[in-house]
Amino acid sequence: MLRRNRKEAGARALRPIVLGVLLALLALPVWLAAQQAQQAPTPATSGTPQLEKKGGEYKINVDVNLVVLHATVLDKRDRMVNNLKEGDFKVYEDGVPQKLSVFSHADVPVTMGIVIDDSGSMREKRASVNAAALAFVKTSNPQDQVFVVNFNDVYYLDTPGDFASGIEDLRSALEKIDSRGGTALYDAVYASLDHLKLGNRDKKVILVVTDGDDNASRYTFQELIAHAQKSNAVIYTIGLLGEEHSGLFKLHGSDAARKLKQMAEVTGGQAFMPRSLDEVESTCVGIAHDIRNQYTLGYYPTDAKKDGTYRKVRVEASTGHDHLTVRTRAGYFAPKDQTAAVASGQ
Repeated sequence: MLRRNRKEAGARALRPIVLGVLLALLALPVWLAAQQAQQAPTPATSGTPQLEKKGGEYKINVDVNLVVLHATVLDKRDRMVNNLKEGDFKVYEDGVPQKLSVFSHADVPVTMGIVIDDSGSMREKRASVNAAALAFVKTSNPQDQVFVVNFNDVYYLDTPGDFASGIEDLRSALEKIDSRGGTALYDAVYASLDHLKLGNRDKKVILVVTDGDDNASRYTFQELIAHAQKSNAVIYTIGLLGEEHSGLFKLHGSDAARKLKQMAEVTGGQAFMPRSLDEVESTCVGIAHDIRNQYTLGYYPTDAKKDGTYRKVRVEASTGHDHLTVRTRAGYFAPKDQTAAVASGQ
């Protein structure tokens, strides 16, 4: 759970207990209704989902069985390809071809978290990083829902409310700098993935900026990766790694770079290792451009079992003889049938 600000830490000890009691009381009517619903016939699922625009916001009306992928397509020169049609794509799940039920290429608003390292080693870098983050937001869709998390030994939600109400909220959140201590990177990203669920945009994104490997988290790297794979969020990472000499970063942190790359790639995002602080702003603007120019693909898996297993996904795109690269998440966890799990004693 994200900490709201730095002044509330001392009065937080009793909150989980009180909250647990309140949630239990509130959940009782829901639980009773669920027991009655189990005896009623299950309603028929909807047909092909539709991409609708209501009040200026795109929404995908789907049921939980639909697998949604956000894909970036690049040509052999790493330029974005934005003129593809549905028939230009092929989707495979565990090697089995799938039929697309949703296809769109639109600038869809996102729910987005900006997660920035505020450890002691970031003190001299924060001014440049803050300017880059603001450029990132200004280049994004104005209907995005955005929050800012700063972290060192602990992490803090530094936007008022669940999301910023405007650019000034974001500027104020980024300026809450207290560069000290260690790097609880995994904990901060884990909590931010959970916070994304409070948003109502179909697309979820995390942007992470850090200058080192984790040294203060409760969660392990593998626990974070598993959580990210279940979240359906796309993670972009920017690593300002290694010692800085004459304004350039000398990459000594190979393990940190590998982890940032894996964190991004398993979710369909991308990792960046700028050579200098001067490159951070253009990198952020490029990420915003990537987010705004993705294809949305959706399909109902031919393997309809709700067994909770991990399914590998591969997407191909082609136009004639052109070689195209598709970047999307590597797979997903199938939903698990809770009724069957209870019956089997799991």
